[in-house]
Amino acid sequence: MKETGSDTAEGTARRSGPNALEIAIERLIFLSRWLMAPIYLGLAGALLVLLWVFFVELFHLLESLEIVEPTSIILVILSLIDLSLVGNLLLIVIFSGYENFVSRLDVAEEEDRPDWHGKIDFSAIKLKLLASIVAISAIQLLKAFMEIGKYDEAELRWMVILHLTFIVSGVMMALMDWIKARSHSEKHG
Repeated sequence: MKETGSDTAEGTARRSGPNALEIAIERLIFLSRWLMAPIYLGLAGALLVLLWVFFVELFHLLESLEIVEPTSIILVILSLIDLSLVGNLLLIVIFSGYENFVSRLDVAEEEDRPDWHGKIDFSAIKLKLLASIVAISAIQLLKAFMEIGKYDEAELRWMVILHLTFIVSGVMMALMDWIKARSHSEKHG
C-alpha cells in the first residue's frame, strides 16, 4: 500500500516530535517554578519579623528620648531608615520575583497597586537590589562615621572599600544593561 503525502508527513512529525517522556519532563520542569512560591512566602514572613524589629527599635527610641543625646537618636533613626529600605527591598523581590518566575499576580483591579508592579523585569530587580544595598551601606558608613571612636582605621577603610565596591558594581551592572539594550535596539530597530 502506497503512503500518501499526509501519511508520510504525520509519520515524520510523530518521529521527530516530542515523545511522551519528553513532554512529561518539560511539564515537570515548567511546574517546578512553583517550588519558589514557599520561598516568597518565607520572605513575606521575614517582612513580618522586620516589622517586629522596627517597632522594637522605635519603642526603644521613644522610651529614651529624654535621656539620650541627639547623636544617639540620629543613629537609631538611621537604623529605622535601614530597616525601611530592607523592607522595600523585600517587597520588590517578593512581587517581582513571583511575577517573573512563578505566576502573574492577579491584582490588576486593586486601586492601590504600586505603579511599578508588573513592570519590573529581572534586570531591573538586580539594579534595584544593588541600589538598595548601596543605600544601606551608605547609612552604615554614616553611622560608623558618627561613632568614629568605636572603629579603628582598618575597619573604616574596609567599610569604605566595600561601599565603593557596591557603587562600582551597580554602575557596571547598569552599564551592561544599557549596552545590552542598545545592541538589542540596533539589531531590531
